[in-house]
Amino acid sequence: MKKSFSVSLETNPIISMEVTPGHFTNNDVHTNYYLNLSTLKANALVARDVARELAAPYLSSTLVDTIVCIENTKVIGAYLAEELLQDGTSVINSGGEIHVVTPMNTTDRKLIFHDNEIEWIANRNILLLTATIKSGRTLHHALECLSYYDGIVAGISALFKAESHPQDCEIHTLFTSDDIPGYHACNPGQCEMCKAGQKLDAFISSEGYTKL
Repeated sequence: MKKSFSVSLETNPIISMEVTPGHFTNNDVHTNYYLNLSTLKANALVARDVARELAAPYLSSTLVDTIVCIENTKVIGAYLAEELLQDGTSVINSGGEIHVVTPMNTTDRKLIFHDNEIEWIANRNILLLTATIKSGRTLHHALECLSYYDGIVAGISALFKAESHPQDCEIHTLFTSDDIPGYHACNPGQCEMCKAGQKLDAFISSEGYTKL
């Protein structure tokens, strides 16, 4: 693993992700960078700023009943609900209420909700919040879950999205792979680093990384 560097949001430099070059894998892809988004997700002051940025596209135009948070984004989700409920004649959700929930992961990577949470999903306007979109598989599982429970997807937001991901739906994001020089993510069988004999540095997930 090489020396890390930071990439900051141009409009708000306090929002910054630590980027580490190397050879990494998760359940779906191999990539040449590990993105440390922990501060954005866990630091309350930073998460509040993140929420303000993510709320902007929805404030005046999008009804939201429930924010569904995956990949450890619930702190941001709570602040995002607060932003969407702020007072103002141009704030469409002002005076309403928004629930913030996180689905459970099953052993086969499916997402399900507790029975007492289904009333906040079925026929409700859902804002889906995730940390990263790379291969799109996690997003697919989340949308599949919401469809099963009859949720209405009103918007999708992410902290990072790989530009190689098919743009079959609008996704609001803070960072993209264009912000990281030479970034790539691919199926394990197509990994040029593997073909060159470069060993994996770590297994990565939404919780962090484990060195191999």
